[in-house]
Amino acid sequence: MQSQNQSLAIACVGEAMAELMLGSSDDESPALGFAGDTMNTAIYLKRLLQDSGDVSYVSVVGQDTLSDRLVRRLQSESLNTDRIVRSTARLLGLYAITTDAQGERTFSYWRSESAARTLFQGADTLNFNALAGFDVIYFSAISLAILPNPVRKAWIAELDSLRQNHNVTIAFDSNYRPALWESVDVAQDIISSAWRITDLALPSVDDEQALFNDADEAAVITRLRGYGVSAGALKRGAIGPLSLSLNESNILVDYTKASSVVDTTAAGDSFNAGYLSAVLSGQDEASALKAGHDCALRVIAHRGAIIPKSEW
Repeated sequence: MQSQNQSLAIACVGEAMAELMLGSSDDESPALGFAGDTMNTAIYLKRLLQDSGDVSYVSVVGQDTLSDRLVRRLQSESLNTDRIVRSTARLLGLYAITTDAQGERTFSYWRSESAARTLFQGADTLNFNALAGFDVIYFSAISLAILPNPVRKAWIAELDSLRQNHNVTIAFDSNYRPALWESVDVAQDIISSAWRITDLALPSVDDEQALFNDADEAAVITRLRGYGVSAGALKRGAIGPLSLSLNESNILVDYTKASSVVDTTAAGDSFNAGYLSAVLSGQDEASALKAGHDCALRVIAHRGAIIPKSEW
């Protein structure tokens, strides 16, 4: 997919939020970080592609201090932030994590009025100029879920146009989070539409079964095939992914088992980065599946979504 000495222009689109880690004790000092599914993928994708990919993060943030810190955080990972819009009316979304004595985490969100929910929305019309000029556009169902339904539909239509008229490769992960959607019916309609315009599909079997009530992974694959999905990977956690390529559906890969599982946060996001980095670099399907799986193994052996650069 990539010729020698060519740097791909890649967009990762969605919402990044401030993360307040409260710990398990009232005496523990809170820690501030930043996270988001497409942001996690963008960071790992850039680390893996290095100079062979110009990875941009496309979103809307505020003009507040936390938004400033987020942008600097993305820039510290060599991500292009030129397509991030700075809203004068809204702030960065925030969530807090509390951990109990058994290590179980509880999340509290302040995102209903986040700046990212105005993505592509001008004063009187929709504006998709932020998506111009890319070779690859990656997004998720969370990216869609935070937007008003008419904007979701218009965005999917715009992606289809870019795909058909400008040969843009569309990659999609159906990160299904029920609390973000108005109803199951709306989520099914929008996510089905997204699959129909996807070139590289990155579904998780659990998410697909939860949303569409598929009986098993074979039923998931059959439904995805019905949408026209012909490439990508079906994520299945510890047992390793299955190829969704029509020509490589029976490929066998010897997946390494996890030697240490500290925190499964961003396991799927990091898989996406590993898989995409290999595919976009021209590696074969077996190598891409293994690259995704191995990247996820590295991430789940560390606490938090992003492995510090010093430990990468």
